Amino acid sequence: MNDLLYVNGGNPLNGNITVRGAKNFVSKAMVASLLGETPSTLRNVPQIRDVTVVSGLLELHGVTVDGDDKAGTLDLDPSNVIAAHVADIDAHAGSSRIPILFCGPLLHRLGEANIPDLGGCAIGDRPINYHLDILRQFGAVVEKRSGGIHLSAPKRLQGTKVHLPYPSVGATEQLLLTAVLSEGLTELSGAAIEPEIMDLIAVLQKMGSIISVDTDRTIRIEGVDKLHGYNHWAMGDRIEAASWASAALVTGGDVTVNGASQSEMMTFLNTFRKVGGEFEVHDWDIRFWHPGGELKSIVLETDVHPGFMTDWQQPLVVALTQATGLSIVHETVYENRFGFTDALNQMGAHIQLYRECLGGSPCRFGQRNFKHSAVISGPTPLQAADIEVPDLRGGFSHLIAALGAKGRSTVRGISLIDRGYENFQEKLVALGADVERG
Repeated sequence: MNDLLYVNGGNPLNGNITVRGAKNFVSKAMVASLLGETPSTLRNVPQIRDVTVVSGLLELHGVTVDGDDKAGTLDLDPSNVIAAHVADIDAHAGSSRIPILFCGPLLHRLGEANIPDLGGCAIGDRPINYHLDILRQFGAVVEKRSGGIHLSAPKRLQGTKVHLPYPSVGATEQLLLTAVLSEGLTELSGAAIEPEIMDLIAVLQKMGSIISVDTDRTIRIEGVDKLHGYNHWAMGDRIEAASWASAALVTGGDVTVNGASQSEMMTFLNTFRKVGGEFEVHDWDIRFWHPGGELKSIVLETDVHPGFMTDWQQPLVVALTQATGLSIVHETVYENRFGFTDALNQMGAHIQLYRECLGGSPCRFGQRNFKHSAVISGPTPLQAADIEVPDLRGGFSHLIAALGAKGRSTVRGISLIDRGYENFQEKLVALGADVERG
């Protein structure tokens, strides 16, 4: 299949689409199945490339993976876990960083783990040092070898105390997946508490773990001797839901997102309303629409949960190009997340980037010379262009811009979008978009 999508923009998106399980949760729940002594079943699983990658990695490690794509179910049997070669892991994982999360479960099951050098989207520095430091604190021995890293556990891993200087989602996931079978008590302060983290904790609790979460971002895990499988319905993808909401706003459309949940999207919903969008919450879906009239400029800062999440920022920035006045967006999570705005400027937007912190929230990299604040002047009509997808969320944002632009755009590299947006082309067609794969 060609990696191009041709978009004839200018048509409002109208209709209903469905989002299934959250990309940022489902892959971690799949890894958690390694910890159980009996099979697990995960439901509401999307058909996205990340699921395919993790399924393959699990199979490399001896896990039997059976699925029903239509029903969105995965059955995971870890009865015969084996070690895998670094070269095989590397070939299958590609740029995915998920192999690092296999380490804790594999150390418990096999006493060793191998991971290749890891990649990821080019949106900012996401070092694995947090992960390796955490594993060392549990008692793992970490060795750099040709082509990757070898980890071993000469004896049972021991509970420990960890403080994160920044509430890293990945590091929190690493600790949870390692601590549940470690001996004794583990305490993590400065933890990430995103809804996807809480859903992972729910899965681990179903498996037999003892985990408590305090109001001060401290997570305590009492290690147990063994875990069993789980049966779990994955939370809906709040990032994808917000992306379709922004698309409705940019195109002047009316989109109902089945599977969207108000409780996990409250911060986004408040901002959506401030910009001038309207929404209506039902039991199993949220309807988003542009009510007509002018959109309003806003001042916005991204932050860890319960703040405005960084993955919501890029799609919304496209909508802010159509708002009246000056909008200011301060990105505090990923330092290079505004690279996608170059293409928007080529399409007629007026976005200026600054190294200064244009906001009051604490920023990890305000003194490190990164352009992490944006001033957006609007409204500016968007024109069709030839666009190259830079990363997953930026790519979908470019797609939204192409849908709102006049003329025929060519979007290249859309396989990146397949990583996190299930059947997005079919959904576009269902909403009335004029698109075709190249």
